[in-house]
Amino acid sequence: MPLIREMERLRTEHAALITLSRIVTDMTRQPSPPRPTELASARGLLRDTLVRHLKCEDWVLYPRLKASGNPDLVRITREFELEMGDLAAEFVSYDDKWTPALVEAAWPDFCRESGIMFEMLAMRVEREERELYPLADVLLTSVGVPIKGGVTISS
Repeated sequence: MPLIREMERLRTEHAALITLSRIVTDMTRQPSPPRPTELASARGLLRDTLVRHLKCEDWVLYPRLKASGNPDLVRITREFELEMGDLAAEFVSYDDKWTPALVEAAWPDFCRESGIMFEMLAMRVEREERELYPLADVLLTSVGVPIKGGVTISS
């Protein structure tokens, strides 16, 4: 798939990740857990979208950006690769830990940890949109490919 299409997909996934995080966050604002199937559905969509997104970055975006030869692009791409590994591992740990039974038993703790996790995810999305993706856009425009705008993230 051409890089321009991958960039569009990555930006769409960013918007989906923020939306899904907000859905789960809204659930965590309730005094007690929602039906397990509702929470599991939203969490599953979030997890699947995040995994797909990370694979695309790891297998498609980062290798192309590092191959650009642009020293700034190579440096920031390497930084994001290293940082993302930590966030991915933290998300997997969070997701594996919070089984339906544990969510039910420790609802306030789940709510608190979810807030922390989703804040880290939102900060990562914002940083990619602000720092990494514009550099990828420059790479694409240097070969004459027009770029659509990025995701706007608001609280």
